[in-house]
Amino acid sequence: MKKWFVSIVVMFVFLSGSSQIQAASNSYVVIDAENGRTLMGVNEHARLPIASLTKIWTALVVLENSELTDEVVISKEASLVEGSSIYLLENETYTIDYLLHGLMMQSGNDAATALAEHIGGSVEGFVQLMNEKAELYQLHETTFTNPTGLHNEAHLSSAYDTAKMLQIAMMNPQFRKIASTQNFSDGRQWKNKHRLMHEKIGAIAGKTGYTKVAGRTLATFFEREQKSFVVVTINEGNDWNIHRNLADFIDNNFEQQTIVKKGKYNANGLAIELDEPFQMLLHKKERPNFEHIVKVSRLKGSNRGVWLLYADEMLVSSKLVTVK
Repeated sequence: MKKWFVSIVVMFVFLSGSSQIQAASNSYVVIDAENGRTLMGVNEHARLPIASLTKIWTALVVLENSELTDEVVISKEASLVEGSSIYLLENETYTIDYLLHGLMMQSGNDAATALAEHIGGSVEGFVQLMNEKAELYQLHETTFTNPTGLHNEAHLSSAYDTAKMLQIAMMNPQFRKIASTQNFSDGRQWKNKHRLMHEKIGAIAGKTGYTKVAGRTLATFFEREQKSFVVVTINEGNDWNIHRNLADFIDNNFEQQTIVKKGKYNANGLAIELDEPFQMLLHKKERPNFEHIVKVSRLKGSNRGVWLLYADEMLVSSKLVTVK
């Protein structure tokens, strides 16, 4: 399996004309949006600065702790924060919805700071919420020190964790709608800075980022026919073309396959009902060894369990099931 991944990386680099990412200061990953399984990657677990890709998690934490119609009063500190801005005015009031669009589409650091102060009571309080949520989702390569992505030596993540952030966030309907917005008009006219979203290549959402230390960072959520996958590059100057080429490679060489259909199954005297199928993207030449384990709740009166799917001894997906 490892030899296969190496050959894929070499093939991709040869076809794209891009230099291979080898240094620990660069990384990329492609994950299956259905289950978070890594399809391709180099240095995908290296902890690096991710710049404004941070705002993916900022937006999700805000959405899970507020209503879109809630109003936020802008502090002096938020209006003066450095870096990219949507030019918020001190003491003016804006809705969460407006600020989130400015956050995701224009990468406003002032919007990120204002939202953090409103939700967390302070930037520090909000950062604690971000880290708690990262721990909950087992993003072990991630540490946040701010909601903007402005450089801090301790503010680090990985290409893999960042791809997981976008995968997780896109499960939230409100996030998906905001992150997929190409053009916004509400007092101001904004065009999403993610260039690929304006091309007809299946890029439906994502986030851009840049600092001098992090370099160019980019996250893209692709949907092509039945295939959904996330691409993240960190410190890659040719990121637009890398994302296009990786998306084409996945589209041409991977297939969405149903591993287990939804329905009723019998095992060890138990009747197990699976409400949704196990699906994953597999390379056309890939033949994983699958293992299925169903764990049943021991609580009296409970009829719930979890079905764990392993591929080549690695857990790749899990689903709740009804057990009788």
